[in-house]
Amino acid sequence: MEENDLNNKLAGLEAMLFIHGEPISYERIASVLGFEKEEVPALAEELKKRLWERPDSGLALICDEDKAQLMTKPQFHKLLEVFVKDQLSEDLTPASLETLAIISYAGPISRARIEYQRGVNSIVILRNLMLRGLIERFSDPEHPQSFLYRPSFEFWRHIGVAKQSDLPEQEKFKDLLSKFENQTPA
Repeated sequence: MEENDLNNKLAGLEAMLFIHGEPISYERIASVLGFEKEEVPALAEELKKRLWERPDSGLALICDEDKAQLMTKPQFHKLLEVFVKDQLSEDLTPASLETLAIISYAGPISRARIEYQRGVNSIVILRNLMLRGLIERFSDPEHPQSFLYRPSFEFWRHIGVAKQSDLPEQEKFKDLLSKFENQTPA
């Protein structure tokens, strides 16, 4: 493979792994990026090697038999631990509240649907809401490579509601959400 072609493929792989934020299968990588499925493990290993060798990068790549995910290098864990603790001690941001409302009213819901509703990547917000114990993530029974998000028992207890159907105007919200998702662009 020509060096420029290899660099472009590695850059595309790195960008996809960064934006996805969770483990992603080699099959899905190949499908989305238009790579041959057989070349993805070698590309992942090359990216892994390059990231570890770069002293100016805080990222690393972990791989198993059929998945890859970006992570931070171990030497930055203490530094990032302080950042995460600071984030968790602050009030919820408007974006976090928006995400929590979508999950509360529409959950269980996929990350893709949350991001479609919000119009932005939500992985960091979802991670923070999980760390705070307000939502939980579980495997989607219909799509084993994906996850669904729902409010946690702690969340329901905290707001004093027993279940989703007890939320104010829950049916109205479901109808609005359904109409929004079924709109066809003009």
